Order: sequence, then C-alpha cells, then structure tokens
Amino acid sequence: MNENPDFKVELIDFPETSIAVMEHRGSPNLLGNTIQKFIEWRKINHLPPNKSKTFNLVYDDPAVTVPENFRFDLCCSVDFQVEPNDYGVVSKIIPAGRCAVVRHIGSDDSIGAVVNFLYSKWLLDSDFEVRDFPVFFERVSFFPEVSESEMITDIYLPIDLGT
Repeated sequence: MNENPDFKVELIDFPETSIAVMEHRGSPNLLGNTIQKFIEWRKINHLPPNKSKTFNLVYDDPAVTVPENFRFDLCCSVDFQVEPNDYGVVSKIIPAGRCAVVRHIGSDDSIGAVVNFLYSKWLLDSDFEVRDFPVFFERVSFFPEVSESEMITDIYLPIDLGT
C-alpha cells in the first residue's frame, strides 16, 4: 500500500438492523473455530449469505489488544428474535444512524489500513465524531464463494456531527 491511501468515503444513513450474533472472545487465532460454529448455526436456521446479510462488529484492534481480551462478533441479519440455543447465538441490533463507509475489495490482510484511515485521517479532517457503536463490516462477498482478491467488504464507521 502507498503511504497516503485515498479511500473513497461515502456518508450514508444506515437502517436499524436486527442481527443474530455469535460473540468471539479471546485470541484472534481461534476466530476460525467460532466462524465454523456460526456457519453451522446459520445452516441449521436456513440463513445462508444470499438470504441473510453477513456482518462483523469489531470492538478491538488485534494488533494492539492482548489476545485474551480480543472481542469480535459474527453476525447475520434476521427478521426474528433469536431464541436461546446451544450455540450461544443471541439477538442484537445495529442501530440506525449516520455512517462513513468505505468499500474494501480484496483480502482481509489489508482491511486494517482502511479502518485506521477512517479513525485517523478521515475522522480528523471531518466535522464528525464517532457514535457509541463499534466499527462494523458487511461481508458483501467472501471466500470461498469468491477468491480472496475479489472479496468485497463494506466498512462502516458510525458517526455523528461533532459538538
């Protein structure tokens, strides 16, 4: 990546979205196990990615968070309240509100550069401040349905006008 990334930032009004959530707590190295359990739950509940949007709530930067404190939610959109289940999947809501969004195409290896850009350069140069909700990703297309270089992830930074 070049030294001065210039990502295209759009401002949107994100609609309130009900989500089913499997919370990953602990080392990012174990995230694959949580993903497999969540895929299994989605299959049992007939919520494939072509019927139910896929999201991630990103609470912590794995580069600066000690592994045992890392928090990351695997989510899919739902139109029902999630009942208690053996998988530990719960209901949450992505609140409605203004977001800055950048479309990232490619591997997750470089997704941190987009998040860092939004939180640092873009936010500092804007009249906005972050809302009380974590940055979140919408996985528009992902591996293995497409190659890693063709994956599409929309990165949302919840914002409000500064005071």
